[in-house]
Amino acid sequence: MSTTAIALKFQDNHPPESDFTQEALKGLLSTPKRISPKFFYDEIGSRLFDAICHTEEYYPTRTESRIIKANVEEIARQIGRGCLLVEPGSGNSKKVRELLTAVKPHSYLPMDISKAFLKKEAAKVASEFPWLNVHAVCSDFTVSMDIPLYPSGVRRVAFFPGSSIGNFEPNEATEFLKSIHKMVGGDGGLLIGVDLKKDTPTLNAAYNDKAGITAKFNMNLLVRMNKELGANFDTNTFKHSAFYHEELGRIEMHLVSLKEQTVKVGTNTILFQKGETIHTENSYKYSLSEFEQLAKAAGFTLETVWMDQEHKFSLQYFNRK
Repeated sequence: MSTTAIALKFQDNHPPESDFTQEALKGLLSTPKRISPKFFYDEIGSRLFDAICHTEEYYPTRTESRIIKANVEEIARQIGRGCLLVEPGSGNSKKVRELLTAVKPHSYLPMDISKAFLKKEAAKVASEFPWLNVHAVCSDFTVSMDIPLYPSGVRRVAFFPGSSIGNFEPNEATEFLKSIHKMVGGDGGLLIGVDLKKDTPTLNAAYNDKAGITAKFNMNLLVRMNKELGANFDTNTFKHSAFYHEELGRIEMHLVSLKEQTVKVGTNTILFQKGETIHTENSYKYSLSEFEQLAKAAGFTLETVWMDQEHKFSLQYFNRK
């Protein structure tokens, strides 16, 4: 493979911008109240999430990184060198860096909805790996998996780390995996991070860190609505709540109203009863068999599972049926 630097390529699928005002109001006026977790990630929220990943209690990020480092050569053999490696929701492409040297892909396609952020992060990867063909795709991967055409002989593999699959409802997760199945095509594959079911105290602690960073991350939604939507939430009258719902197999995050109150959001008045919540996020946890069945329904066959010694987290590799 040539060591000559290859210019960064960029494809803009022109993803529609989310209407924060419309979606927030729709959620706040519904019963029960809810707001999509995608609105966590303004500049402050993104910094807070990065801080969460470094807390003692939040195990997924560091555990997945250790799994990748400990098994990177075997992962590379499974994926196959010279593939087209696609990362939906690539963010800062941090974890893929642990794979690139071992996998030596033909091309790396980071995919993200934020055009400026994507260009900046993709340029960093291209600079750090000058032999690598980096072709960034600006897209909402939940809507479109349209990627550039490459020679038919180049095998496609999707990389979806970080347990993000847990933020989908199970039926939505299956539909999302079906879109990946279609995108990788032919003999394609999927390498995905999946958080595993475990004892309730460990799960509850991961979303209720002692430093209160997750609480600030959750409460920042109210701060953001005040700043961007002209709302007047009093953050002292709400509290963060996160707990594992064992029957549903998911962590739920909520913002709880501490009293009966009304809140203005633009020209709209929202009534809160004492104890009423805004449901802000779900994070589903799976057993190995549960996730295998989920992926099977989307057309994938499980090949290999890598886990940490305590079986907290898994990195799973699937081939397309």
